[in-house]
Amino acid sequence: MKQSRGADLKNGALVVYEMVPSNSPPYVCYVTLPGGSCFGSFQFCPTKAEARRSAAKIALMNSVFNEHPSRRITDEFIEKSVSEALASFNGNREEADNPNTGIGAFRFMLESNKGKSMLEFQELMTVFQLLHWNGSLKAMRERQCSRQEVLAHYSHRALDDDIRNQMAMDWVNREQNTPGALSRELSSTERELDDARLAGKELRFHKEKKDILMLAAGQLGSMHSSHC
Repeated sequence: MKQSRGADLKNGALVVYEMVPSNSPPYVCYVTLPGGSCFGSFQFCPTKAEARRSAAKIALMNSVFNEHPSRRITDEFIEKSVSEALASFNGNREEADNPNTGIGAFRFMLESNKGKSMLEFQELMTVFQLLHWNGSLKAMRERQCSRQEVLAHYSHRALDDDIRNQMAMDWVNREQNTPGALSRELSSTERELDDARLAGKELRFHKEKKDILMLAAGQLGSMHSSHC
């Protein structure tokens, strides 16, 4: 469906299954869909096949729901989402119209993605969530980049190995400045990932965070072994 509409698919039209290595149940499986959304088995799975089925089931339910025409980004949808965001953060209307505020940036992103489905929008949101988590957005602000420049730059960037490697290197530097930072972040990320998986939520953000931290741990390991 997505390909026929010209969507830019992360892995082509592939659905990628990934088992978490384990010698005993419960088995855990993640499935990544062509648009990049990720889901995981959410039941107690006594076999690997059951884990795959569980992951596929939750992914299918979410995809069908989020690709439904009623889940497209329309003017009404934007107004409703911005109003809800303002209410959650006790914001005012002026903030929503100023692209340099958080709510204004959210509105700008919604406006730029009018007509897309929620699943396609989620992919873009994940990139920005990771940039925020990693401190990259803060660094750009300190270099005087406007929010709109940052949004314009990243709105067309898929989450690729270059971005992951850059973020992993940031964590390597952080670990060298504050030993233990990486393992603390990794254990809290693993807890968040498990909680979200068992609740049947979309996991892309948590899963990408874990992969980036594991990449950083690998880079640190190879640095240590080259110094030995």
